[in-house]
Amino acid sequence: MKIHKHTMIAAVTGLTLLLAPAGGRAADEQAGEQRGQLSERDYKFLKEAARANQTEIQLGELARQKGNSQSVRNFGEKMVTDHSKALDELKRIASQKGATPPATLSHGERSSLEHLTKATGKDFDKAYASDMVKDHKKDVKEFEDASKDLKDPDLKAFADKTLPTLQEHLRMAQDMESTVKSEK
Repeated sequence: MKIHKHTMIAAVTGLTLLLAPAGGRAADEQAGEQRGQLSERDYKFLKEAARANQTEIQLGELARQKGNSQSVRNFGEKMVTDHSKALDELKRIASQKGATPPATLSHGERSSLEHLTKATGKDFDKAYASDMVKDHKKDVKEFEDASKDLKDPDLKAFADKTLPTLQEHLRMAQDMESTVKSEK
């Protein structure tokens, strides 16, 4: 039996398309993530909140170790404590919904971590403080939107409960940034 080269290529291509995951959910599930009972919007919030908490914990650890200023070390300690608690609660909610949050940081979050890992002394303090202000402004906005838009009642309650803490973190980050800038 003689099979033409084009017939074989078409058969392999067709089989590859059948076996390849479709976009979105299948790709997430293949990466070890599942949205379970959550809508796409709610799961997107869960993923972003989980990654943000993971990032704040890792950056907080870095600030505790490398901070030149006591205000940076103290803020790092608070980030580790508060964001660990928030991440644990988020994981509990995800588990109840049959969802699996991501276990790894995004490329952008890893880049930020790498950048700060290389910084030292007052340069570290200034970069960390600036990043914390920027990150918490973004987080506050996302949690304000989530508290209006989420459909899942448990995730919505989490967003509502966590928002005041994030607003406090933003104020503290702004104070820390002012302190770090004024230190000689």
